[in-house]
Amino acid sequence: MSIKVQNISKNYGKQKALDDVSFTINTGEVVGFIGPNGAGKSTMMKIITGFIPQTEGTVMVNDLNTLEHSLEIRKRIGYLPENNPLYLDMYVKEYLKMVGEIYRRAGGQEGRKAKGLDKRVDEMIDLVGLDLEKHKKIGALSKGFRQRVGLAQALIHDPDVLILDEPTSGLDPNQIVGIRDFIAELGKDKTIMLSTHIMQEVQAICDRVIIINLGRVVADDPTEKIQSQNLDAFQTIEMEFEQVISGNSLKQIHGVVKVKKIDSKHFLLEGKPNRDIRSDIFQWAVKNKVTVLKLAKREKSLEEVFQELTK
Repeated sequence: MSIKVQNISKNYGKQKALDDVSFTINTGEVVGFIGPNGAGKSTMMKIITGFIPQTEGTVMVNDLNTLEHSLEIRKRIGYLPENNPLYLDMYVKEYLKMVGEIYRRAGGQEGRKAKGLDKRVDEMIDLVGLDLEKHKKIGALSKGFRQRVGLAQALIHDPDVLILDEPTSGLDPNQIVGIRDFIAELGKDKTIMLSTHIMQEVQAICDRVIIINLGRVVADDPTEKIQSQNLDAFQTIEMEFEQVISGNSLKQIHGVVKVKKIDSKHFLLEGKPNRDIRSDIFQWAVKNKVTVLKLAKREKSLEEVFQELTK
């Protein structure tokens, strides 16, 4: 078990940023840690990485307590903070070599493996796609390439655990796809916890989703399962007809409680709780000699589940 969070609370004066948060992340998992702004995501990540202490509770990383073994844990974690602080006057290779040397002197994994530091820097530059930018000053790079420098510094010491706070912030669509694929590949060997506001990113690369709201965990499930949650117990059916249909006529179908018009031939029908209304819809269509082009049970998107849990 790579990360174990038990009953964590964090107070800033009278404000409670985290309230009795508990979860575990196992070795080899890629977990999306999502929530609205101010929910406590970054605070939780800073506690796990040892940047700030918790008010109550215990965090274990690779069976080490973050309060008792903070330095040892930092050697084993790669961390990309949300604001990605970098030395803008340093060259890319110069900066990555400096970070690698810090870990080497601290006895990090790169030091234990006794690889040449220059070789490791070149490996990271190639891995995150910085080869054409490696001789530039960081301050001259676009935000997307600065983000890649941040990822490279988080990986330079070959950590067991990666904590990534908004890793694709500021990237263009092509860069986002590249970084997603890169993170997914890393997830085969490392434990990854990432925070993002992009739901497609969570769906694309995360095995599991933890949703936090107002400092508390409100959902913790595999990505596929959390999307299939019927939070309000209402069923939504997507309908498309060959001919123009009146929304009022659809409201007459037994079991239908709500009709949403997309266009004159395309509707979303909401059924009563714990009742499958598809057979009722089909019988109505036969009786009224209506041609049905599409009848599909509509799963909630991750974004809809997120909105229901955090509204």
